[in-house]
Amino acid sequence: MKTIRLTVGSAEIVLLPSLGGSIAEFTLGDRAVLRPTPDEAIDESNARLASCYPLVPYSNRIRDARLTFDENTFALTRNFGESPHAIHGVGWQRPWNVQTPTAMRLMLTLEHRAQGDDASAWPWPFRATQTFDLAGDANHAQLIATLSIENVGDEAFPFGLGWHPFFPRDPSTTLEFAANKVWQNDATELPVREVDATGPWSFDAPRSFGEATIDNVFTGWNGRATLRSAERGVVTTIEADSACRCLVVYAPEGRDFVAVEPVSHETDAFNRAASGAKGTGMRVLATGAAYSCTMRLTASLASLS
Repeated sequence: MKTIRLTVGSAEIVLLPSLGGSIAEFTLGDRAVLRPTPDEAIDESNARLASCYPLVPYSNRIRDARLTFDENTFALTRNFGESPHAIHGVGWQRPWNVQTPTAMRLMLTLEHRAQGDDASAWPWPFRATQTFDLAGDANHAQLIATLSIENVGDEAFPFGLGWHPFFPRDPSTTLEFAANKVWQNDATELPVREVDATGPWSFDAPRSFGEATIDNVFTGWNGRATLRSAERGVVTTIEADSACRCLVVYAPEGRDFVAVEPVSHETDAFNRAASGAKGTGMRVLATGAAYSCTMRLTASLASLS
């Protein structure tokens, strides 16, 4: 599987365009900023094991793989093992095309034609673009990722965007961010109750993850989160523009990673909006219109504990 490397100073990213337009590595010197992609991800063509992959044209789950929009209901492909829901759109399960790369910049494109089997994955055609810009020196690195979607069809459709970056996690890892609310989930990880992000749900001060699994959408996010590892000596800041005011945190019990995902909407936003819910983050893309959002990952080295 072809890889593309961007290198600036001691910062490097490795990209896998044919594996869902994913990132395979992001390193600063000899330290991982993103969770390294194992060989089995490539052997099994499994983008979920990659360091980071794009979420387009939606994030997270669509209930029972059925989408209601504009008084019509569309059956979607169940694309996540035994889960009854559709998840994360189609971008992470499609090869992306490479535009002319430089040492510091790469653009990837995806054409979704919504024909044949692809129509059941997502009923409307679109064009998506990812750009990656890398900067760095001996002790700092910044990756700027921009994800865009354009409606190339004859009908408006609902959409969302985001990223699914995985970061290394050890016993010293802490996470800090500010958000107003958090969604509690049912057994299939669909939202059932929104509560204040206070007490056990607050990350206003740096904190570790405890023993229980976290897999929740935080709303009213201020667009900035910070991961610190005293054991590895890495501080990473995750920032997103105003398009992404939701943050998904996925920290499974006993695992060596945490996903901190800037996204534009809540889980199952389209169906919930169709049922009258307000403030889900759902957007509608008109024919010929385009939309984009940007994520910045900034890493710096600290003294090892």
